[in-house]
Amino acid sequence: MELLPLCVCVLMWAAAASAEEPGPEITVIEGHDVTLPCSISEDITAERFDWRADGQKEVYVYEGGLSSSKDLSGQHEQFKGRVSHFPGGLKDGNASIKISNTKVSDSGKYSCEFRRTNQKQHVKLLVGTISKLSFKILGETQDGVNLECEVHGETFRPEVQLMDGDGNILPAEKPKISETGRSYTIIVHTKVTTSGNYRCVATQEPIKHQIYDQNYVPVPGGTNTPVRLYVVIAGLCLALLLGIVFCICRTRRK
Repeated sequence: MELLPLCVCVLMWAAAASAEEPGPEITVIEGHDVTLPCSISEDITAERFDWRADGQKEVYVYEGGLSSSKDLSGQHEQFKGRVSHFPGGLKDGNASIKISNTKVSDSGKYSCEFRRTNQKQHVKLLVGTISKLSFKILGETQDGVNLECEVHGETFRPEVQLMDGDGNILPAEKPKISETGRSYTIIVHTKVTTSGNYRCVATQEPIKHQIYDQNYVPVPGGTNTPVRLYVVIAGLCLALLLGIVFCICRTRRK
């Protein structure tokens, strides 16, 4: 008999853990619209569902035809005028909402709860900015030119790479990274010894976004690959021309 309370507790804990599963993670660029999914397999036209952020902020409420869009009070100031549901999907149990013109501050954990059935679903939203990038020449040294790439942004920290004009990745010092909340700054240094075009590339994989900046870097005493190639070709052509002239002169003498 003593095992019964223990079994009940275990079952209750398992049910609670299942109910609190984090759900999908959605990423979006700041300023874009995003849909947070939530649905059950029944008509919810006459039902009530509540959306909350981080367990407290009231994001959106729908109840039997009334909603936070125009009829119900209590919506958090942060979301006013930016959230709507999908009326055409209510019969199919669609309680999803759309947040328009997203802000970085919208990032967080969202819950969708159906009051009558006490069902709850969760979504994690990450809103980030497109990185801002600057690429500059720091100065000359005895053995080359120092370059610096600096990247700023929020939420989606990018991979930063320095490349030559042919797209080859250059060896660089370990990136210096500083973070404050969701904001970040990444600084990468490298040194080049050959004149040419160089670029800094920042790739934000979660949002499939890439930016770059490019500079022509002159290195004192150095030449770029195309110039060296032209010199070699010119030398070969001159040698060939001299060979032809020599052969012609020799033939005429005979």
